[in-house]
Amino acid sequence: MIEPFGNQYIVARPVYSKNAFGEEHKKKCRSHKTFLDHLKECFSCSSKKAKRIALSLFPIASWLPAYRIKEWLLSDIVSGISTGLVAVLQGLAFALLVNIPPSYGLYAAFFPVIVYFFLGTSKHISVGPFPVLSMMVGAVVVRIVPDISESAVEVPYNSTSNGTTLDEQRVLVAAAITVLSGIIQLIMGVLQIGFVVIYLSDSLISGFTTAAAIHVLVSQLKFMLQLTVPAHTDPFSIFKVLQSVFSQIEKTNIADLVTSLIILLVVFVVKEINQRYKAKLPVPIPIELIMTVIATGVSYGFDFQNRFKVAVIGEMPSGFQAPVPPDVKVFQDTIGDCFAIAIVGFAVAFSVASVYSLKYDYPIDGNQELIAFGLSNIVCGSFRGFASSTALSRSGVQESTGGKTQIAGILSAIIVLIVIVAIGFLLAPLQKSVLAALALGNLKGMLMQFAEIGRLWRKDKYDCLIWIVTFICAIVLGLGLGLAASIAFQLLTIVFRTQFPKCSTLANVGRSNIYKNRKDYYDTYEPEGVKIFRCPSPIYFANIGFFKQKLIDAIGFSPLRILRKRNKALKKIRKLQKQGLLQVTPKGFICTVDGLKDSDEELDNNQIEELDQPINTADLPFQIDWNSDLPVNIVVPKINLHSLILDFSAVSFLDISSMRGLKTILRELLRIQVDVYIVGSDDDFIEKLTRCEFFDDEVTDSIFFLTTHDAVLHILMKKDYSTSKFSHSQEKEMEHDFTINTNGGLRNRECQVPLETRF
Repeated sequence: MIEPFGNQYIVARPVYSKNAFGEEHKKKCRSHKTFLDHLKECFSCSSKKAKRIALSLFPIASWLPAYRIKEWLLSDIVSGISTGLVAVLQGLAFALLVNIPPSYGLYAAFFPVIVYFFLGTSKHISVGPFPVLSMMVGAVVVRIVPDISESAVEVPYNSTSNGTTLDEQRVLVAAAITVLSGIIQLIMGVLQIGFVVIYLSDSLISGFTTAAAIHVLVSQLKFMLQLTVPAHTDPFSIFKVLQSVFSQIEKTNIADLVTSLIILLVVFVVKEINQRYKAKLPVPIPIELIMTVIATGVSYGFDFQNRFKVAVIGEMPSGFQAPVPPDVKVFQDTIGDCFAIAIVGFAVAFSVASVYSLKYDYPIDGNQELIAFGLSNIVCGSFRGFASSTALSRSGVQESTGGKTQIAGILSAIIVLIVIVAIGFLLAPLQKSVLAALALGNLKGMLMQFAEIGRLWRKDKYDCLIWIVTFICAIVLGLGLGLAASIAFQLLTIVFRTQFPKCSTLANVGRSNIYKNRKDYYDTYEPEGVKIFRCPSPIYFANIGFFKQKLIDAIGFSPLRILRKRNKALKKIRKLQKQGLLQVTPKGFICTVDGLKDSDEELDNNQIEELDQPINTADLPFQIDWNSDLPVNIVVPKINLHSLILDFSAVSFLDISSMRGLKTILRELLRIQVDVYIVGSDDDFIEKLTRCEFFDDEVTDSIFFLTTHDAVLHILMKKDYSTSKFSHSQEKEMEHDFTINTNGGLRNRECQVPLETRF
C-alpha cells in the first residue's frame, strides 16, 4: 500500500524474496509461440490479411485516395518543378562520379522516382542519385573496367572488339552493379531484415559520409582542372589521385579552373543565403539551375570548346534506350561491393526518411523501404541507370518548397523526362567543370560534419572515436573496405564497453530505500559485514573474468584462497586433535607443541581439489570460529564479511561461460559462510538459469530478492542488527524514516524477526 504524505510516500509491505513474492502473487501463465506457430501464422490466408499485405506492398493505395487536392496540389506542383530542376543537374553531375557519360545520370533521376511513387512509404524524400553512392559505384566501375592506357590486356567485359566503347562498357557494368544491389535490397526486404541498418550508428554514418565527401572532392579535381588522371580503387587510392593531380598541375586548363571556382563560390554563398533566410524566402533560390543556364549560354556564345579547349558534355541522346540484361560475370566479381552499396544506400535514405516522418508524424516501414529501393534499383539498372538513394539537399528542396506527398516526386520525374526526350540537346555546350562544381556545392552539408567531432567528444568519447576511426578507414582503405572496417570497429567498441563495465559498491543514502555508489555521496550507510556490488552490463564470456576480479577487489579477499586456507588449517587441526596436542578452552584453542609451521610443499591436483571442497567440521567435538579462536601457529586470513548482495538489475543476460564462472564464485563464497543474494533480476533471467540447471544443493533459487532494500532488511533481521547496531542518537534521527511491515514477508525462515523494522 502506498500513501502520499506531502512530498514523501510511505510503503507498508512485507520484505520479499523472489520465492516469497511468487507464493503471495500468482503469476499468469503465458503461452509462447513456437517456430511452427509462427510458420502457420505466416502461411495462413484470410481476406483481412490479403488486404493488409496489399496495402503494405503498395502504400499508394492507402494515401492516394485520401489526397487533398485543394490543399496540397498547388504545393506539390511548385515543389515538383523545383525538385525536378535540381534532380536534372544533380543527375548530370553525379554521373561523373560513376565515370560514365552525364546523360545516364538522367535515367538515375527518373526511373527510381517512378517506382518509389508506388512502393515507398515516405512522403517527403526525393529519390535519385546520391554523391556517396555514386562514388562507391564509380570506384567499382573503374576497377572492373580500367582505362585502356592502364591495362596491357583486353578489358574483360564487353570488350571493344565487339564494337563497344569504354564508356559503354562502364555503363553496362554500372547497370549490373545497380541491379545486383537492388536484388540484395529486395531480398532483405522480403525476408524482413531491415533491422540491419541499426548496425550503422549516426556517428558511423556521419564519419563515413564526410570521408566520402572528401573522396568526391578529390575525384572532381580532374574535371575542374581538366587533367588526365588515372583511376585508382585500391587502398590509399585518394593519395595516389592527389599525387597524379599535383604531378601534372602545370597542364591545368585555366578556363575550366576559373569557371568552376566562380560557380563553386556563387553556389556556396547562395546556399548559405537559402539556409539563413529560409523562413523569409517563399522557395529556395534555384542557384544550380541559374548557374547552369548562365554557364551553358556563356560557353555556347563564346565557343569555349574551340577557343579554350574545355571539356563539355557534348551530344546527349534523346529518349530512352532499350533495357539490357545484367552481366552475370559482373555479379561474381562485385557481390561484396554491391552489398555495401545496398546497405549504405538504404541507411542514408532511411535516415532522411526518419527525420521527416518524425517531423510530420507519419509512420514509415523499413522493410517496405528496402523493397521499394530494391525494385527501384533493379528497374533503373535495367535501363542503364546507376544506384539511387536520396540526397539530403534534394529532399530538403522538395520539403521546403511545400511538398506534401510523392505527387511532388512524380512531377519532378516529369521534369526529368522532358529533359531526356526534348531539351537535353540544349545542355551540350555545358562544361564538365561546371557539373563538377555543382557536385561539390552539394557537399557543403557533409563537409560541415567535421563540427561533429567536438560535440561528440563532449557527449560521448566512444562515439567520437567511432567517427574518427570511420573517417580515417574510409579515407585510407577506400569506401568499401573502409565501411567494413568501420562496422567491425563499432561492434568492437560495444564489446569493449561491456567487457570493462564500471562496477561499483553501493551504500544506503539518507537512511532511505535508495542505494547509490558509495563514492558519490556523503550521507551513506553500509551495514557491518554487508557488501552491495553492482554490475551495470550483461555478463558473458568476454567480461566474466573482469567481473570476478572487480568483485574480489570490492570484498577485499579471494574466496577461493580463503577456502583453501581454511581447509588446509582444518586438516592440521584434525591432526593435532587426534594426536592430543590440541586443547579447547573457553578462551580458545591451545596447542601444546611449538614450532608448528605451514608446509610450503607443492600440492598435486587431488590435494588441491580436496581443499576446494566445502568445509566440514561435523566430525570435530567443537565448533571453529575462523575469525578468532584458532591455534596460535595456525594462521588463516580473517574476513569481516558475512553477506554479499549482487545488484543484477542491469544484467540482461548470461551466457553459458559466465554462468559457470558465476556459479563457481558463488559456491566459493557460500563455502566460507558468506551468504549471497541477487537482487533486481528479471523473471526471464531466472527462468534461463533454471533451464540451464544453474541451481543445486549449494546454490539455490532462494538467493533472489526483489530489491536491494529487501535483501538488506532480510540480512539485518537475520543477524539481529535491527537492535544492536544503532546508537540512541541514530534511533532519534530515524523516528520518521522508512517503515516496513514484515509480517508474512519471510517464509520458512529459522530466525525470529519483529513485525516491524525501522531503517
